[in-house]
Amino acid sequence: MNKKTTALTTEQYIEIITTMKEGFCGCRPNERIATTLVLEANLGLRISDILRLHLADIVRDGDRFRLDIVEQKTGKHRVFTVPLVIQQYVENYCLRNGIKPTDLIFPITERAVQKQIKLVCDYLGYNGISTHSFRKWYATEIYKNNGYDITLVQRLLQHSSAAVTQRYIGLEPQRIEQAIEGHATLI
Repeated sequence: MNKKTTALTTEQYIEIITTMKEGFCGCRPNERIATTLVLEANLGLRISDILRLHLADIVRDGDRFRLDIVEQKTGKHRVFTVPLVIQQYVENYCLRNGIKPTDLIFPITERAVQKQIKLVCDYLGYNGISTHSFRKWYATEIYKNNGYDITLVQRLLQHSSAAVTQRYIGLEPQRIEQAIEGHATLI
């Protein structure tokens, strides 16, 4: 894992995706790469797994959708629920772009995604952001929105230990500073 890669703030996430979708002077809009990053940020998958997805991999399971994959990096089997809004987002993207259920949704390389992130982040003035920043944002948001449950995030990311997960979460330095500030008691 690249230690210099930071977790995004929600504001950065929104600004990067919006800028990528709209384009800017010298850079055309890129819905494909924006969509890969939206999926990484909302499913918590690594970019390598996002780039191997087919629409047919997201299957209806009763009244919900699930994704059943083997993670490329770890070889671990993973089955999890895909929120309806994400399933619809992917399906609409595929319909707009003529992508069949058995086609790769994103026939691009990780390098292409990284290059686009660099262009957008240079334009926006952000440093230390890579594809992995979107997975870290997912981890941080799940952590904050679920009672700071590190074990939950560890299970979702399929990490071997809570220590590995803790390094993903962008809150630790902030929480340490807040704890120090909140503890100061003068008499």
